[in-house]
Amino acid sequence: MSSTRALLSAAAATAALLALTGCGGSGESGGAGDDLGLSGDTLVVATEGTYRPFSFHDESGELVGYDVEVAEAVGEKLGVEVEFQETQWDAIFAGLDAGRFDTIANQVTITPEREADYVFSAPYTVSTGVLVVAADNDEIQDFADLDGRTTAQSLTSNWKDLAEENGATVEAVEGWAQAVALLEQGRVDATINDSLTYLDYATTDDASGIRVAAETEEQSEAAFVVTPDNEALAEAITGALDELRADGTLAELGEKYFGEDVSE
Repeated sequence: MSSTRALLSAAAATAALLALTGCGGSGESGGAGDDLGLSGDTLVVATEGTYRPFSFHDESGELVGYDVEVAEAVGEKLGVEVEFQETQWDAIFAGLDAGRFDTIANQVTITPEREADYVFSAPYTVSTGVLVVAADNDEIQDFADLDGRTTAQSLTSNWKDLAEENGATVEAVEGWAQAVALLEQGRVDATINDSLTYLDYATTDDASGIRVAAETEEQSEAAFVVTPDNEALAEAITGALDELRADGTLAELGEKYFGEDVSE
């Protein structure tokens, strides 16, 4: 996190604590929800519900995932109930604009384009791009080594562009599972994906046949997002996230879903 963002986070944390002073967490009338500009004491959060391991349904049908548990923990810190509205990604920003929910928790990456139209909390997920090869492949050690080699990539991902920029021939796949299968079968030399995708796979499957050869210097940050007229809510969420980072909750959730802290 940059020094500027750290200062903003500290300021937001102070503002959130001042806003919630004397409100408690009981959800009674005149409580935290009023101070946050909510309709009642419920924070309505949009998420896909089909995006494992961030937001998905377990075998019992319960909505679970890293983003889900982070949102629930934020709600507890703010003293409000959390209600999830499962929404397809293509419609999620339109729903936010229409006021159908208060915020989105669905690995929304902070970008300059989005910051022009929306307000973000501090990030709760930080990731890089990783170059993944077979465990016994010692020839590929960096992205530049992809020149003349074949990678498995989704044709709609920015990882495809990175592979081609480094001279690779791209084998089209539908997603990570297919890319790993081709890699383990020796039909491609590498694949590039988000580090969180790799960590999730390493936590839930046998990753002994593959390894991370390199990672990008650039990081992507995911955060809660609100409309510009709800900036106070974003500041309060930042304050709650700062508390969750300080008390170890974000690290624990990262360990649970990815095997390591992915919050910073």
